[in-house]
Amino acid sequence: MTSINEIIKREVNPFDLINLKPGNFWAEKQESTLTVDSIHQEVVVEVEGILDLVANDNRSRTLLLLGDSGSGKSHLLGRIKRTFNSKAFFAYISPWADSDYIWRHTLRYTVDSLMQTPEGAEESQLMLWLKGLSAFTKRSIKQRIFDDHVWQLLQSDRKKFIKHLKTTYQTERIYNSDRFFGVLHDLADPELYLSACEWLRGDDLSDESMADINVKHSIDSEDAAKNILANFGKISTATHPIVLCFDQLDNIPKLPDGFQDFQSLFNVNTTIHNDGLKNFLIVISLITDTWRRNRDRIQQADKVRSERAIQLKRITLDQASALWAYRLQPLHSQANPQPDSPIFPLTRQLLEEEFPGGKTLPRYALNLGKQEYHNYKNKLLINITPPPTKDEKTVVGDKNPVEVGKKLTGAAETRVAAEEKLAEFKLLWQDEYKKNQSKITKITILSAPEIVRMLQESLAALEITDIKPKLLSGNSASYSLSYQHNGKQIGIVWTEDANMRSFCSVMNACQKAVEENTSITLFLIRAAGVGQPKLEGNKIYRKVFNNSQHHHIKPNLLSVHYLATYHSLVNSALASELVVAGKTVNLEQLQSLIRESKILHNCNLLQELGIVYEKPKDRENDKSEALNKEVKDFLLNLITTQGLLSKTILIQNSIHQYPQINQSQVENLIQQLCESKQVSIINPNEPPEEHLVCLIPQG
Repeated sequence: MTSINEIIKREVNPFDLINLKPGNFWAEKQESTLTVDSIHQEVVVEVEGILDLVANDNRSRTLLLLGDSGSGKSHLLGRIKRTFNSKAFFAYISPWADSDYIWRHTLRYTVDSLMQTPEGAEESQLMLWLKGLSAFTKRSIKQRIFDDHVWQLLQSDRKKFIKHLKTTYQTERIYNSDRFFGVLHDLADPELYLSACEWLRGDDLSDESMADINVKHSIDSEDAAKNILANFGKISTATHPIVLCFDQLDNIPKLPDGFQDFQSLFNVNTTIHNDGLKNFLIVISLITDTWRRNRDRIQQADKVRSERAIQLKRITLDQASALWAYRLQPLHSQANPQPDSPIFPLTRQLLEEEFPGGKTLPRYALNLGKQEYHNYKNKLLINITPPPTKDEKTVVGDKNPVEVGKKLTGAAETRVAAEEKLAEFKLLWQDEYKKNQSKITKITILSAPEIVRMLQESLAALEITDIKPKLLSGNSASYSLSYQHNGKQIGIVWTEDANMRSFCSVMNACQKAVEENTSITLFLIRAAGVGQPKLEGNKIYRKVFNNSQHHHIKPNLLSVHYLATYHSLVNSALASELVVAGKTVNLEQLQSLIRESKILHNCNLLQELGIVYEKPKDRENDKSEALNKEVKDFLLNLITTQGLLSKTILIQNSIHQYPQINQSQVENLIQQLCESKQVSIINPNEPPEEHLVCLIPQG
């Protein structure tokens, strides 16, 4: 028999398992069993009704989803995707880096999302969409008799495939139909699938890759991106609608007057309606206050293209209580006897005292549950005393025993709170970093404007001054920025375009920039090759970057993961959705946490730029040693936030976060933390599976 109190002592706070930071619903794994169906159910029903209208008449529609910060907008988008993925294809569109690229950004994120595989499906949305086209599903009786395997037959003959689609959709005015349908054919070839996807998302492919899929030009303009997106809608009228979800829009580009450029988004929305882009449901998720500040700056003709605005309501205390019960149920299921209340150790009285009006926001309820659970656990830990270490004895009357849950006051309380906040932030970072590692498998997943924007945000966090975007002129402008560092003007150009003609264009712009400003030091950031010596782009590259004050840095993928992780946290902070230690963190506070934690000091690219201190090249170079240090930091941060944990739970969490390590390795790292007097096992005489590990306060 194990009491609920014993379980609370050894387990992680169940409210810490909630990712209160919103994000891409294809990257965030939401547990449907932990959703309270009654919360925002009326919105789910209304969205389904609008989705059905789009499916019935193929006319695109727009929905504004408004809610206070913490009302659960991003979570609701994920729930809608999960609920209706069988009757629609879903795309998550994050903030764009440059309004001059908004159509290309939308296309890129749409194709990226279509490449994802829905829950319970065996194929990606893109292949499900392709096989569901009327060209393959609607056939006459004669066709069925003579050709019962039209997909397989057409798949084997590219010309017949293109001809069949052109005939089927001859009234739809398909943009560049031969090229577009040919690329769709290549999606069915496993060897060409990735190249076809990369072309559809707007990557500037090499001549060799384009030859493989029989195209001569990339999607290199806003008009081309708009028309390719229109093609997706035009030929999918017999299959499911495509839902474009624009989210976290507080980090979009700003206009010269400091206001956010929502007009560009609503221009896109109006074009979708006016130019007959069929079969789309556009969902624009906004904080209510953000919408109020900006709606009068959007042209009236564009605002009316949004058919419906839905305001998320606050939840009732019954719904808040249900949220608590869902989080606590896994702990209750282990207890014998069962607690009397499904929300023990919390109480309904806590909700009524905190929210006397009877309504609240989901985040507020979850934050309250987290804090009150933490307080209850601390009370259980009072008088639990770690044993003395092997080389130290506790002397009664000379030195008081350390109490794991002892209530602190004054400066000690402030110090511990700061340590717990920093530890929780590091855990949040590690979790987000892990997601970016799995999502960004190569640098070219990100567009040049996007990755330059990420670098710009990291530079700002590290207090680099006078950062200015668009150092270069022309089409390469968004590939570049400049800043001041150590009294010098530094220029950055980042391009990964595989096409050598595009590379030559960027090199021409670089040459012009250094000729116009001879005092600037220019850094080219590029992991891709620079072409054969005979190519003009390579000649200019050697002229500018060989034997000069200018430098070429080849970034590694890990550096990009650092930049992308910070960028996702910036998006959340600007949307007032980043919560650390129960409090919402704004951008300035996030930047302070970044500097205090020195996390970005591990970014190799920032080291090579001289922005952060580069660690000595000793054992840190050993990958296993670096991994051990990372896991040890994770263990220490987790114990810091929890106070006391079962060693078994520590091991399970570590292996979940770092699948490349095993149980014996984690046990060894815990032992190292014990030997360094950072943690202690409070019941060493018990069987190993019963060991409880606590933090030893420092200082």
